[in-house]
Amino acid sequence: MTLNAYLILSTVLFVIGLVGVMRRKNLLMLFFSTEIMLNAVNIGMAAISKFYGDLTGQMFAFFIVAIAASEVAIGLGLLILWFKKKNSIDLDTLQSMKG
Repeated sequence: MTLNAYLILSTVLFVIGLVGVMRRKNLLMLFFSTEIMLNAVNIGMAAISKFYGDLTGQMFAFFIVAIAASEVAIGLGLLILWFKKKNSIDLDTLQSMKG
């Protein structure tokens, strides 16, 4: 595959993730959409890194994978706590704060 094909794939995946972030009200779907966006960036960086023979992009992709894994672990933990408290993971329930 050429570099352009990888970049087009990366762009399409990023747009799919962006549409998911903007359109979804479910927090779990927001996590999935964010992961799609992060992986799209990873594909782009790894492809550019491979075609230019520089390992910097692949190293950044590795760090993004590590950060995404920690984000999912913390986010899903908070999501489970929120679901136990409110019985919903809809974004609209997050807007009502009760003190």
